[in-house]
Amino acid sequence: MTEYSPIDLAAQLKSGLLSFPVTHFTEDLQVDEEGYRKHLSWLAEYPVAGLFAAGGTGEGFSLNAEETDQVVRAAVDEVAGAVPVLAPATGSTANAVAQAKAAEAAGADGILLMPPYLTEAGQAGLVEHASRVCEATGLGVIVYSRANAVLRDEAVDQLAERNPTLIGFKDGVGNIEQMTRTYARVGDRLIYIGGLPTAETFALPLLQLGVSTYSSALFNFAPQWAIEFYDAVRAQDRDEVYRRLNEFVIPYLDIRDRTAGYAVSIVKGGLAAIGRSAGPVRPPLTDLREDEIDELRELITRIS
Repeated sequence: MTEYSPIDLAAQLKSGLLSFPVTHFTEDLQVDEEGYRKHLSWLAEYPVAGLFAAGGTGEGFSLNAEETDQVVRAAVDEVAGAVPVLAPATGSTANAVAQAKAAEAAGADGILLMPPYLTEAGQAGLVEHASRVCEATGLGVIVYSRANAVLRDEAVDQLAERNPTLIGFKDGVGNIEQMTRTYARVGDRLIYIGGLPTAETFALPLLQLGVSTYSSALFNFAPQWAIEFYDAVRAQDRDEVYRRLNEFVIPYLDIRDRTAGYAVSIVKGGLAAIGRSAGPVRPPLTDLREDEIDELRELITRIS
């Protein structure tokens, strides 16, 4: 099994598309580890640069600590070193530190640090929160800037200076000026990952700002198409990118935007549409209606 130092992990992750698999649930909303493993086995037929277990698309926000550990361990075991596995660190600083330590013990290769739960905080507090997690593990850490934890360029610079194991910045905001400021100030000290919902929509313009890769939820149910789209982005083939946006992504967004939370639900809807059900989403999310799954199935047929 390959062991990734933070530097090696950063180099690996920026080399290709990133997989954010859904977490499978049974009809009574228990973790379906067998279904999850089968899903990872299928996705392993396609090349990606990293796998993020129990992330946002994986409904990590709905998992308790034991379930998160179960999902991370299943991913580590199933991929068997073929690609690095990154685990989440979520909630309060104490919880995030505990999850980071548990992930290292489970054999994960890195950490995606989610925003702290509920509360708003100033930049100094966010720097301290992220630093405590970085100091708790030898694994490479990527900080996710979104929601109540939007990091400005000065704070990102402070974090990078203070924490040698901080390897990446995932953007979930899409503020062009802030991304420009961050890259201008921090440069290639970090890798930059696109983390907006349906990241394909923003992939080409963000490439110019140093965002060399992104988290693809679409990879869950259209893996070959997702890889081809990523290749078109990296080649800066504008005609092909916009052809694919018009063919699939934009009408997909029209379904996604109908209900809050559908950014996750629609991914499981896509799997249901291709006959690879991952089970329902957990509350407070809601599943797509049957007619919406039929609509999504028609879109997927276009690109199959």
